[in-house]
Amino acid sequence: MANASSQLSQHHLRLGALVGAWVGDEQVAASAWTAAGAAESDVAAEPLFGGVFVEQRYRQVRDQSVAFESRNVFGFDATDQRYKLYQFDTFGFAPPTPASGVWEGDDLVFERSSPRGTQRTVFHFENEDSYRMSVSFLPAGGSDWQEVVSGSYRRSTSVSKSNS
Repeated sequence: MANASSQLSQHHLRLGALVGAWVGDEQVAASAWTAAGAAESDVAAEPLFGGVFVEQRYRQVRDQSVAFESRNVFGFDATDQRYKLYQFDTFGFAPPTPASGVWEGDDLVFERSSPRGTQRTVFHFENEDSYRMSVSFLPAGGSDWQEVVSGSYRRSTSVSKSNS
């Protein structure tokens, strides 16, 4: 049986841009769940199953306390030729489906709709050591996108052990 890494497509390999340890400076918009303000984050991402998927562990710190955490799994679905993002977080909403995404130049763009509305997450890769990420939300029945969080992330040599 061939190992998974020998069967990786260019699409799987492109997800490698997410892999590594990162630190970020973020701006959080006011929402029903939190007040507006600055945050710091650390992100650790590693390949799973020889690179078929990438698991990302994200932690946001505000006022010296952990304010938000998520576990994200990225993959590529050859059936519909789209990237997939499964996210589980401290808000506890169970995603009925993953977000679907495509590369648009240096941007990996995901969207997912639910009865609450549509969430868009964009990863803009500036170079191999830095990226920007933004999350915006369009409420169901609304016409204006609302910024949720945006940040700038740089490669780090280590991530806090509590981000596991």
